[in-house]
Amino acid sequence: MDESLETVLVAFDEDRGVGTLTMHRPDALNALNAQLRADIVAGLELLEERNEETDGVALRAVVLEGAGEKAFCAGADVGGFSDESAGGSSARSHYDVIREFPAPVVAKIDGYCLGGGLETALACDFRLASEGSTFGFPEVSLGILPGAGGVQYVSKLASPAVAKELAMTGDHISATRADEEGIINHVYADDEFDDAVDEFVTDLAGQAPLAVQAIKQSADMAVHSGLEEGIAYDYQLFKRLLETEDHAEGAAAFAEDREPEFDGK
Repeated sequence: MDESLETVLVAFDEDRGVGTLTMHRPDALNALNAQLRADIVAGLELLEERNEETDGVALRAVVLEGAGEKAFCAGADVGGFSDESAGGSSARSHYDVIREFPAPVVAKIDGYCLGGGLETALACDFRLASEGSTFGFPEVSLGILPGAGGVQYVSKLASPAVAKELAMTGDHISATRADEEGIINHVYADDEFDDAVDEFVTDLAGQAPLAVQAIKQSADMAVHSGLEEGIAYDYQLFKRLLETEDHAEGAAAFAEDREPEFDGK
């Protein structure tokens, strides 16, 4: 499946169960405007429809990337700042849809990842970056703060001090430092980046999809709950997974010393 929305290219690799959304405003460094935000949501909805056309889970993972060689996403269009750009409208924002999407979403970051672009990446489950990428929150120079939770995310992933530094100074940091602070998952040499991301996503997509989705729910729950409540939630997920065909297949494959073939059922 290959579809072109106005500002997003959508592709689906049936063999791996991997969808790819490419933010396609390279001349604007893939800056977020109303159309791009809407197209990200529409693209995710198109990919999720893959599951409706098969017996089981067809969509195992999603890669979100930026077109061109300069930016993942350089933030919001300066002339387009609004309550909506921070996810404040009554409709679900693209940040919400990414964060709540059932399959894991991997941000493939190559180049500038700033402001709302960094918040978009932070809404994803994983952030993989090339060594030449840069990160930051420039909003303070416009008299505002990151409006879609950027300070909250970085405070939890790194520390409040790091979040304050990024948001108060507006300075950019390297991918190496972002990795050291825990803001991204991995940083790769520029000439190894594409292959490394492809290997990571292929491995992710090869895991039991219902278990992966449950793990995503568990990790998200941990952010919002106490330990005892989180453990009780995990136990309920565990009991549901025990009844799945994927669990039976995984157990049989282990006993037979072979690779499991998961269908998401």
